[in-house]
Amino acid sequence: MSAAAPDVAPESRAPQSATVDRVPEVADSGHSDHEPFIPASRDIPELTPIPLIVGALLGILFGASSMYLVLKVGLTVSASIPVAVLSITIFRAFSKVFGIRPATILENNITQTTGSAGESIAFGVGVTMPALLILGYNLEIGQVILVSVLGGILGILMMIPLRRALIVNEAKTLVYPEGTACAEVLIVGETGGTTAKTVFAGLGIGGLFALGYKAFCLFKDIPEKLFGKPYEGGNLSIEVAPELLGVGYIIGTRISMIMGAGGILSALVLMPAIKLFGSAATEPIYPATKLIRDMSADEIWHSYILYIGAGSVAAGGIISLFKSLPTIIGGAVRGMKSLSSTAKAVLPARTDRDLPMWIVGLGSVGLVLACTFAPSLKINMIGALLILVLGFLFVTVSSRLTGEVGSSSNPISGMTVATLLITSLIFFALGWVSPSYKVAALSIAAIVCIAISNGGTTSQDLKTGYLVGATPSRQQIGILVGSLSSAMVLGLVILALNDAGTVYAARSYPDVTFSQSDFDGKEPLRGPDARRDSGTYDVVRLREPRGSVPPGKYLVDPTGHVKYLEDPGINGGVSVRDNGEKVTAKFSAPKPVLMSFIIEGIMSQKLPWGLVLIGVFISIVLELCGLSALAFAVGVYLPLSTSTPIMVGGAVRWLGDKLGKKKLSEAEAESGPGVLFSSGLIAGASVAGTLVALFQIPEWGEKLLRFVNVGDRFPALVGSNALSLVLFAGLSGILWLVATERWLAPKADP
Repeated sequence: MSAAAPDVAPESRAPQSATVDRVPEVADSGHSDHEPFIPASRDIPELTPIPLIVGALLGILFGASSMYLVLKVGLTVSASIPVAVLSITIFRAFSKVFGIRPATILENNITQTTGSAGESIAFGVGVTMPALLILGYNLEIGQVILVSVLGGILGILMMIPLRRALIVNEAKTLVYPEGTACAEVLIVGETGGTTAKTVFAGLGIGGLFALGYKAFCLFKDIPEKLFGKPYEGGNLSIEVAPELLGVGYIIGTRISMIMGAGGILSALVLMPAIKLFGSAATEPIYPATKLIRDMSADEIWHSYILYIGAGSVAAGGIISLFKSLPTIIGGAVRGMKSLSSTAKAVLPARTDRDLPMWIVGLGSVGLVLACTFAPSLKINMIGALLILVLGFLFVTVSSRLTGEVGSSSNPISGMTVATLLITSLIFFALGWVSPSYKVAALSIAAIVCIAISNGGTTSQDLKTGYLVGATPSRQQIGILVGSLSSAMVLGLVILALNDAGTVYAARSYPDVTFSQSDFDGKEPLRGPDARRDSGTYDVVRLREPRGSVPPGKYLVDPTGHVKYLEDPGINGGVSVRDNGEKVTAKFSAPKPVLMSFIIEGIMSQKLPWGLVLIGVFISIVLELCGLSALAFAVGVYLPLSTSTPIMVGGAVRWLGDKLGKKKLSEAEAESGPGVLFSSGLIAGASVAGTLVALFQIPEWGEKLLRFVNVGDRFPALVGSNALSLVLFAGLSGILWLVATERWLAPKADP
């Protein structure tokens, strides 16, 4: 998700100019009145190796930070403008240091085009594939990479025939706000007016602040207040996370406050109510296995609030889908009409050259075959054809909606939910409800989701290219390189993040013995716990309680008794290892929970429906009140500590808008100093968090983290709520100073 899309100026929605009656020998680049910054007659350096490599590396950087963010809160932010700003500054520095020619505007455009792919791949993977863990399956590296590659390729292939129809023929009706803003950044940079000091400052400050509590343990990560009787169960907390502060600023005041309101409902209304009315119960209330009066606030959240929140998220997503249906259907119809009316030029100009259509045809056939014969995806020919049909439909819709309302209002999650609903209902009607078909349904949704996300991002990039005078075929190659490079790395990132937070908790159930028929292969321990036990154990996956053993994934010793409960880093509930070490790399993953609930609800029909329905009707009430149910539902699902810093970011945005030195239009704010600094905060803090998580896995990394952990020597600092709050308030103040151009303000033109 990027910053709120700017309002479209009235003149930008004027009727399309009349088309020429004849087909020219050499086609123009679109409308006869369109003059790109670099004319079609000029062929300057564009698709050169260094910009492509730098773009791929920046794509991996922002993709990794986006993966961290989407697992934490279910959101990402657009990377195109920060990458464009970084590209301009990096190549300007290269030119000065090494005495080489400056990069052209088209080379900078290739860098941002290649780099923007990482964020779209991360979003598609992060909102779908972790659902496998929630459903009780393994998340395999080959599976994640394959899904990422196939989804990325599908999104690009589908946009090749759509580019001229949507980007060129409807240039005056589809404005693509982020793409237009990015083109403005590149054009200003060409005249020497753009520097990346704001982004670099955000990167440095965000990274150092995050390392301060994640690695050096100088201050508390989550200041909190737990209430006692008569308000037992209620709590106030805030995670002092720079990336969440940046997210709140970018998504804006309204959405961040709605999310925060959902967190307040769960932490200050639902949890105290559960504790108040449930404390008199003499038996555990399903799905918990412990008496409510003996449960901590965290246990209440995992046993009850999680399901209420997931039901609310599911309902909010489905409501969002139905609200978007007229727009989606209208976008699909208009997109098909535009495609059918596209004229073929005899000899297209440089700025109108796409990759040839035979690549689309051959790639589509190859994609269907790959989906069908890849054993890890569990997809048959029907599922593969479903991917192709739904992929083309929703990429068309995604591209058009991105052009009309911007990336932030593009209902990618809603279209993914629609894909999963259609697939799951078809499978259920055909009687395909075994575990392998659940994996297949999720694989189909994941590939289509990545294609939708990549299609929208590709559209913005092609719009930028249309305005600056880029060559579409070269941009399409750049997007392909960025997608493939990010896909190869982000699969490793998501598995490493999960392994770093996975806990193998010792469990003993002597009254329950498992036999050979219960086993589902053998596995060793992974992550930090693998250092204390290098053995390999039989795996048992329980989806229903067996005796005193609750559902979950277990490692079983040779006698058939449970040795360990495997609690994943993504959506896991155990936050302390057996040696007393606190686990910091745990991720709530709200969007994968939604996907897993749809699959289980339709194909297994086994859910704690009482709690789920409470969440459903919370979303319905919100919609009846005229509020965004999905944003509120995500707040209900996430811990209050996660929602609170997002609220603070939204409040800083509001103060910046009210007290800034000058009023920015929404289009200017899209690439303004506050957004750029927030993007840096997000990237810096997320990369720092990812590195700290990865350092926990090898023994030498853990020793290094112990060495730099100065908090153990100053326990008063680590336990102080006040110190953390003061430091976070200072970070928020820095963001406000940058946003209002009281610090790091651009130099006035001479």
